Amino acid sequence: MKVVVNQPCIAWEAAHRAAEAAVRHAESLGVRINVGVTDATGNLMAFLRMPGAFPQSIQIAIDKAYTAGGFGFPTAQWMSVFGEDEGMKLGFSAQPRLIVFGGGLPLRVEGQLVGGIGVSGASAAQDAECARAGLRAIGADEIED
Repeated sequence: MKVVVNQPCIAWEAAHRAAEAAVRHAESLGVRINVGVTDATGNLMAFLRMPGAFPQSIQIAIDKAYTAGGFGFPTAQWMSVFGEDEGMKLGFSAQPRLIVFGGGLPLRVEGQLVGGIGVSGASAAQDAECARAGLRAIGADEIED
């Protein structure tokens, strides 16, 4: 019987580099964001808030990372997962910390899920673009939302 399971986890250095790259990309777009990076279990590994970014978006960014890292797919895909099932739409969207709109991407390295990155403060498309910049900065697998 196996008692211990090793789970891949993003290194703190990579988490910080991804967060910084997302902020640098936001600067190039002229937007202000909050960005959170979690490990695959949802624990916060890095966070950055640009001056002037909406304070209400702090928890949203962290929760986008939590959702994407925990489930392993972009937050923007949640509505297609629900399909026409109204019960799922209502039930899942009412769960604490579950974000069902764009801006959260899973962090995969060579196919292994190691965490999530979440960006909030701009449009969903800009948030996702900043999150992808974070993926690129650490050599994570490219993921489209």
